[in-house]
Amino acid sequence: MQERKTPEMPERKITGNKRTENKRAKGKIAIEKMINKESIGGEETTGAVSDKAAGKRKANEKELLKQREAKKSPLKGVREGAGRETKAVKNTKKKPVSKTGNTRTKRKPAGKTALKNIAEKKKLALSVIERLKREYPDAGCSLDYNEAWKLLVSVRLAAQCTDARVNVVVVGLYEKFPDVAALAAAPVEEIEEIVRPCGLGHSKARDISACMKVLLEKYGGRVPDDFDALLDLPGVGRKSANLIMGDVFGKPAIVTDTHCIRLVNRMGLVDGVKEPKKVEMALWKIIPEEEGNDFCHRLVEHGRAVCTARTNPYCDKCCLNDICKRCI
Repeated sequence: MQERKTPEMPERKITGNKRTENKRAKGKIAIEKMINKESIGGEETTGAVSDKAAGKRKANEKELLKQREAKKSPLKGVREGAGRETKAVKNTKKKPVSKTGNTRTKRKPAGKTALKNIAEKKKLALSVIERLKREYPDAGCSLDYNEAWKLLVSVRLAAQCTDARVNVVVVGLYEKFPDVAALAAAPVEEIEEIVRPCGLGHSKARDISACMKVLLEKYGGRVPDDFDALLDLPGVGRKSANLIMGDVFGKPAIVTDTHCIRLVNRMGLVDGVKEPKKVEMALWKIIPEEEGNDFCHRLVEHGRAVCTARTNPYCDKCCLNDICKRCI
């Protein structure tokens, strides 16, 4: 068999990078020049070249030493951050003060302002009290009652209901359950059936039943004359407790119902306060204690007749139109 010949592969020409070749060529030329200069005794000799290199080394060493000393020096931060230091100095400069005084306006102490406002409101409150006294001399509680516990029941029913309707509803309630013991023993469903026209019948009936039971068991059927004790009774809030304290026991009281809150805000006795307890606390600071209860009853009368809620208030016939904040 004939031997099979493998085809010869063409030789590849290995070509290097042109830039590398140029550098090598230049290097060879430079070496040849140096050799020629040395051989003919030119300006530069081998000794001269070595001396020059040694000088460069010394110069480099000196430069390194300087750099190390500069790093150790405490003035480095000032040298390197000269620009930043200048900015910091500029920022610390005081702003120019005008001839009239400091550029910033001086604020009055909050305490003095508050006291001034309270003093002004006290003066306004006294004027309002005197005028309402003349306008509504016989103002009083519009809920009908002849015993303390009945007022307690009526106040609970008056929530989100008119006093006139409550006065009608309680007639039937007291006919069926004439005293605290009878009402405490009554089923909640029967109470609810009677008080339903006042709205929220179930919750009101439940509170009345629970309240009467506490009065019977804890106080012997009598209403306590202590404000905190009244607040502990089921269904009794600050408004109800104040009404009982003022109307039944003749003690200082401020009843913050919807009429009171609306009117004292319009008059300027309080400033944009709608929460009953906050209004009450604000009024305690400016209303004399002995005037509080009657003042609130007169506000109710005035709110129904003149300073109404559902229509525009009749400011033209209001006895307070020259001192009321809403009008002036």
